[in-house]
Amino acid sequence: MEKGTELATQRILVTGGAGFIGSNIVEYLLKNNTARVIAVDNLSTGNGKNLDEFNGHSGFTFLEGDITDKAFCQSICSDIDIVLHQAALGSVPRSINNPQATHEANINGFLNMIMAAKDNRVRRFVYASSSSVYGDSKILPKSEPVIGKPLSPYAVTKRVNELYSEAFNTAYGMELIGLRYFNIFGPKQNPDGEYAAAIPQFILSMMNNKPVYINGDGGQTRDFTFVDNAVMANVLSALAPSASAQAEVYNIACGTMISLNQLVKELKELLGSQSEIIYREPRQGDIRESLADISRAKEKLNFVPSVNIETGLKRTVEWFKANY
Repeated sequence: MEKGTELATQRILVTGGAGFIGSNIVEYLLKNNTARVIAVDNLSTGNGKNLDEFNGHSGFTFLEGDITDKAFCQSICSDIDIVLHQAALGSVPRSINNPQATHEANINGFLNMIMAAKDNRVRRFVYASSSSVYGDSKILPKSEPVIGKPLSPYAVTKRVNELYSEAFNTAYGMELIGLRYFNIFGPKQNPDGEYAAAIPQFILSMMNNKPVYINGDGGQTRDFTFVDNAVMANVLSALAPSASAQAEVYNIACGTMISLNQLVKELKELLGSQSEIIYREPRQGDIRESLADISRAKEKLNFVPSVNIETGLKRTVEWFKANY
């Protein structure tokens, strides 16, 4: 989908721009003639190397700073048309181990950013929510109106973001869109550290023929979603008609699910790996099954996932082979 013409007049701010999803968004925007792209990141979990290829690009600026700093948030929202807010402390286990830090970044930081967007008359505010807001709901597929009780502090922070979005739309007429990401994976995702996501961890272990650890029995399912689909969801949200941006939330996924056991099997075949699979205790805060209903995003954003999990895994493996 070519969005270059529509993006050519837009000044877009990407928070968390050195992170996994943020840097992929920056890459798309710059390659599709966006008038101005400003990426901000505090580099606590983001990696400046993810943006190295854009240094010197006339339409690109990187600013290091923290969204928990109100004055910084106000300054970066000046003369901005659209905010794509990706900055957050991710990981359910991290939030269970350190709920205070997760709250500071994901709630206080979010409020700073949405206030700055309001004060600077930013036209559209798109933010990363999460499938974790579905909590203990066992209804499949997951549809936006039906959520359960949150199972982690991280899930609470993302739900609070959605509630603030509703309140700011009602009180100030702001155009806001929340994207409930379902297990995004792909190039530039960090495989290192105790809070790394499953797919990059699995790939790196298999590349080095080290054991692969699965929490639980591996029968749990996820709607794994290649990062290009998340990038396109942000672009579509940025350019969507106002009627689709009145504090709406949308599931961003492929609408298919795969078990961790099947996922590991496919990765082993792609990598020709002989890694041993070791099962350990289930992880606190994890859900058993996840599958998204993406009909709402299709209807209101024209969102159709362009990359399925099989193609996404192949492209991700190729990237890791080239970069690790």
